[in-house]
Amino acid sequence: MVIGVMKVQLFSSDPQSLKDKRRLVKSLIERLKNKFNISVAEIGAQDSWNRCEIGITCVSNEAAHADSMLATVVNFIEGNGWLEITDYYTELVYVD
Repeated sequence: MVIGVMKVQLFSSDPQSLKDKRRLVKSLIERLKNKFNISVAEIGAQDSWNRCEIGITCVSNEAAHADSMLATVVNFIEGNGWLEITDYYTELVYVD
């Protein structure tokens, strides 16, 4: 079993308040969960109105598949348009 883990830091100049940001982030998280069947949570920068940090995990039986899923998620977020990825980190954890 392979667990794909990714930490994504995002920026958006659109929100004018924490309420606006949380609405956008919640929308992104729900769309990611529904489209890719992955686990997603906001894990940092929760008090910043223009920055966000989310954690994403997926489980697969092959490393290539887990890596591909995470790359597809990055492409989906980048294609979104209203959130800019400032940094991301991926790791594959092998469990026997």
